[in-house]
Amino acid sequence: MSLFTSEDETRIAEAIGAVEGRTSGEILAVVARQSDSYLHVPFLVASLVALLVPWPFIYLTWHPMQWVFTIQLAVFILILALLLPGQTRLWFVPGRVKKETAHRRAVEQFLVQNLHTSSGRTGVLIFVSIAEHYAEIIADQGINAKVPGGTWQSIVDQLTRDLADGKAADGFVTAVEACGQHLAAHFPPGSANADELPNHLIVLQ
Repeated sequence: MSLFTSEDETRIAEAIGAVEGRTSGEILAVVARQSDSYLHVPFLVASLVALLVPWPFIYLTWHPMQWVFTIQLAVFILILALLLPGQTRLWFVPGRVKKETAHRRAVEQFLVQNLHTSSGRTGVLIFVSIAEHYAEIIADQGINAKVPGGTWQSIVDQLTRDLADGKAADGFVTAVEACGQHLAAHFPPGSANADELPNHLIVLQ
């Protein structure tokens, strides 16, 4: 993944480490290239189009069914081949589906990375899925109950703007520091076991 250089990843890791030195809370940064393969999409679209192909031939021509079936099969294979490339495939995935898929991946990472087991329930996940153009912050109940509504979304909005401007590393560092300010305000060092989770940026292929 070319979104981050090794220097960028080091900057983000150092930002997380610095923030967690001021709080007993935990911050985890995860970026995914894509939240799902969407492999079912080419087959679904190709099948639907291929199902429509025979009708004009059946009602408007006298071609034998074997000939019509051959055309139907050829159309299915052609459309499937055109849609199998990943970027093309994404064009046919509704935005709502991509958003829901990326959200599920974020929740999955919150659980897989054991953020829900942090002491004091102070885990905060900063998640970005590149292909879906999706960003989200998921905070555990300990810290979530102490911040005003809309806090995390405002941080996500800034992160999204930075990503759109090509400043991915800066966006992550800013988001980490903003989350850290809220964690430090409510969970200072020593109020729970600190640094239970890795500080480096986790990149999912």
